[in-house]
Amino acid sequence: MQKMSSDMSLGEFLRSRRERLTPEEAGIVSYGRRRTPGLRREEVAQMAHIGVSWYSSLEQGRDVQPSEDVLNHIARALQLTESECRHLHLLAKPVPFENTEEDQIEIGLVRMIQSLEPNPAVILGRSWDILLWNKAAELVFGLPSYTNPRNEKINWIKHLLIDSKLKLDTTDWEEKMQILIARFRADYAYFPNDHKFKELIEELMQKNLLFRETWPKHDVQVMTNCHKEWYTPVLGHMDFEHVTLQPPNHPDWKIMIYTASEDTAIRLQQVMSAQQYA
Repeated sequence: MQKMSSDMSLGEFLRSRRERLTPEEAGIVSYGRRRTPGLRREEVAQMAHIGVSWYSSLEQGRDVQPSEDVLNHIARALQLTESECRHLHLLAKPVPFENTEEDQIEIGLVRMIQSLEPNPAVILGRSWDILLWNKAAELVFGLPSYTNPRNEKINWIKHLLIDSKLKLDTTDWEEKMQILIARFRADYAYFPNDHKFKELIEELMQKNLLFRETWPKHDVQVMTNCHKEWYTPVLGHMDFEHVTLQPPNHPDWKIMIYTASEDTAIRLQQVMSAQQYA
């Protein structure tokens, strides 16, 4: 079942990248009117130096085994980004995984997350369930009290897209969420048959218009260290340097640390102190 799921995702991804690339962008002379957007299959096959029927088999989800060289040729023909090229290889050659439950968080990680105040810090599990967070993350991202977590796990992407009111408070919200969805898809490729991922995707498709419009585009983006800006009415405009770490004994976890600028850290500390003594 995993093989079929991966093959179909591979075909959908290739088709989406082919349809977004114009003949002019690919350096192809185009004659006449095209019935569908983007490149034709035979044009991609020619640029990738592979047979048309063989490339068509990839897009149709048939059981073919492309080599790394062939995948790299296709990636160059479709002008894939580094993240998209990595995604292509992963879809073509899925990584097996064990369907295990989340392990208990070690006390060392708990103390580290707490000690990072006033810098927001969050630990995400495989399917982006929030396993642990600190007070600063609660304030910045509208999470419930970190000292009294609910029995039901909070999911990071679900919280940002559905459960919170951050859309009203955050500037360039839609752009931020599109990037978030692209990163979520990149992670999903590692676990194409994980039931938690599938259930979450179905729920988001039903409940969130932006996710429903963005998901079929097959955009992917690997989570990288970067500068982030955020805004809330209470804290105002905030600046962070975002770093993602992976504990060696939990390679499918993410430790996300938002190191605040000096001004942002001062305001966060002031609000946290005011709430502590209120």
